[in-house]
Amino acid sequence: MKIADLKIPGNILLAPMSNVTNLPFRLMCRKYGASLTYSEMISADAVIYENKKTINRGISCEDERPLGIQIFGNSPETMIKAALRIEEIYKPEIIDINFGCPAKTLTKDGCGSALLSSPELIHDIVKELSENLSTPVTAKIRILQDMENTLEIAHLIESAGASAITVHGRTRQQQYSGKANHDYVRKIKQELSIPVIANGDIVDEISAQQTLEYTECDGIMIGRAAMGNPFLFKRISHYLETGELLEYKQCSQRVADIREYFSLLEEHELMHTVHVKAQAQWFTRGMKNGRHVRKNIDVAKNIDEILLSLDRMCKDAN
Repeated sequence: MKIADLKIPGNILLAPMSNVTNLPFRLMCRKYGASLTYSEMISADAVIYENKKTINRGISCEDERPLGIQIFGNSPETMIKAALRIEEIYKPEIIDINFGCPAKTLTKDGCGSALLSSPELIHDIVKELSENLSTPVTAKIRILQDMENTLEIAHLIESAGASAITVHGRTRQQQYSGKANHDYVRKIKQELSIPVIANGDIVDEISAQQTLEYTECDGIMIGRAAMGNPFLFKRISHYLETGELLEYKQCSQRVADIREYFSLLEEHELMHTVHVKAQAQWFTRGMKNGRHVRKNIDVAKNIDEILLSLDRMCKDAN
């Protein structure tokens, strides 16, 4: 896939997720086949006020390039100041604008998916960044109830200079419930000339292939299904390349992955930035006795006890 002049080695992308897509997690997803990874979303206002914790969400390394950094805000002036600062510090390959997050922490301030009700402001933000950055600008949106209104926003984003658009097939009101409507994504792909990336309900090999085939999009973006499961990228990439399901031992793979994840957190001195127990619990989703193990993790006193609970989970699964 190609975005502006950037050639991406594949078309399976990791979605930006708050408190999830830190550097160690992104490195693991890249290792397993993610073609492009995105940072946690970064507040434009926080960058302007030099909030170190927020700015550090863009920390990267050469092993994960290319990197996309996603920002959010509601003012073209603030957004361009923040984007120029991020461009200067991290030199990402892509700067993405969040017009899709439905979380109240964003929408109450008129950011994220709240901007979908202000098409002209979306156009102004994209245009300001596209014209003033040397980095390609992309955007991520959700759909609206009405197809025509959704198409209008997609066209405005393209005309403002965006190099690609990602479409999550749910409305702001749906949050993460119900099914993603890929009819909208398919229609946007048919009408736009820039790359279109499909997002929503891509959870395994079959849904990845079906989404690509139905929407005819340039790529797919995986979000929540990858939480605690970076190996999903390996499974999907293998299936898309060979048409065959990859054989693996789910439990031992999950435990090996969380051990590597913890090791990378230590290596990059980021262990203090995460909620260790919560992230360990993600790695148990869908596993036999997972609920019981999550309870054990919740009362664990240290990482060794967490890993012991996970090891026992695998032993019971065999």
